[in-house]
Amino acid sequence: MADEHINGVIITFFSTASAVGKTLISINMASELAREGYSVCLADFDLQFGDIRNYLRLEPEYTITDLCDSIQADSSRPLTPLLTNYSYKGVTFQVIPNPSRLEEAYNLNPDTIIEILKNLRKQYDYIIVDTTSMFSVLNLALLDISTIVTFLGIVDFIPTIKNMKIGNDTLRTLNYDSNKIRLVLNRSDSKTHIQLKDVVDILGEDFYHILHNDFISASESITTGVPLVLNGQDSELTQELRALVARYTNKGYQPSSKPAQQKAGSWLSKLFR
Repeated sequence: MADEHINGVIITFFSTASAVGKTLISINMASELAREGYSVCLADFDLQFGDIRNYLRLEPEYTITDLCDSIQADSSRPLTPLLTNYSYKGVTFQVIPNPSRLEEAYNLNPDTIIEILKNLRKQYDYIIVDTTSMFSVLNLALLDISTIVTFLGIVDFIPTIKNMKIGNDTLRTLNYDSNKIRLVLNRSDSKTHIQLKDVVDILGEDFYHILHNDFISASESITTGVPLVLNGQDSELTQELRALVARYTNKGYQPSSKPAQQKAGSWLSKLFR
């Protein structure tokens, strides 16, 4: 594989709220891309509390700590032998697990992690990155280097929506290309008294993609360690996840940049004025 022929796409999943489904969706995006024949690396950069190894039932020999140690000792040393393989029914991709011990997370240098991504993007078609829910030094660096940032939200409580708006507004102030930030709504039909159109009004733009709530399928996927797109059940959520991947891999697609119209009568919108 010639390094000079690859400049992999980095897709980072980010949110301003916890428990919105970043890990589940990033795992399924990596799995679907690998199923379609792309070379894929999935990175768990929720350094303290990452769950990818648990979701996929992995027992890694090496973690991001080892990759950082390796590249600091010798930047020319190949990193792929330190990655963890995930394979299911012929679909294979590599994983960078988060540190095995909590204290290791505090000693990792964000610049070194970015150097690892720059190295690996020469060897993979896609690198999928799962993150923590904060504007940390590492996350800001990850947002900068990413090709696409999937800003994931859910509609459940008003504080969550407030944080989603603050996060979305902050991302827009970073002067990224208009197509870099993709606003994706997860669990859109969860039982709540908050209307989707009110949230769109508050954010000032439509969601790029919407994923419906399927607690049973998602729970089964986590329990079995098999991603939804690989378990053969083809649920509605599975189809929506595949549609999201299809939109990301279709280079001719241009998302609408037209902002949603504000509706004066919304009680929820008035809270954010």
